[in-house]
Amino acid sequence: MNKNTLLKTLSQASRGNFFTIELPVQSGEEAETIEHVAAELEREGKIKIRECTLKETSIYIQGIIKYALT
Repeated sequence: MNKNTLLKTLSQASRGNFFTIELPVQSGEEAETIEHVAAELEREGKIKIRECTLKETSIYIQGIIKYALT
């Protein structure tokens, strides 16, 4: 999963600026990749992560999408 795909998925799962999503993962590597991409989006200032939790078969992400991008 790349940054654009994750950002698009998060924006589709959002209510206003807030999003909550649970993404299914097949392996630990895939979960690590999603966490890394989400952290990268946060560093770029596109999202703010409140919670990122790895569960058995999915990864749960909750946060805010920042729409006022320049």
